[in-house]
Amino acid sequence: QVQLVESGGGLVQPGGSLRLSCAASRSIFSGYTMGWYRQAPGKQRELVASITFTGSTNYADAVKGRFIISRDTAKNTVYLQMNILKPEDTAVYYCNARKIGNLGVPINYWGQGTQVTVSS
Repeated sequence: QVQLVESGGGLVQPGGSLRLSCAASRSIFSGYTMGWYRQAPGKQRELVASITFTGSTNYADAVKGRFIISRDTAKNTVYLQMNILKPEDTAVYYCNARKIGNLGVPINYWGQGTQVTVSS
């Protein structure tokens, strides 16, 4: 079991920045892909960014060039630096840890989510 706790959300003005943190209860880098997802009201949950245990990153087109995902292995923490925020970035952001379990079935661990609101 992996417990994930997000922090850093809040209310910001358009063009502002926020840094989200996701602290894991144990090491989540070996064999895990860590990611940030978001879900706005009435919309599907979507991938924002991910990082593998090898350090490979992936970003949604909507945030590429503005957001940066990173990790601190010693602290078992993943970060999402969000810059030049737009109103359409408003959503609940969820931390995710995923690995392939037995029989090739993916196992997902989710945090509680943190609200990000971008508004003037």
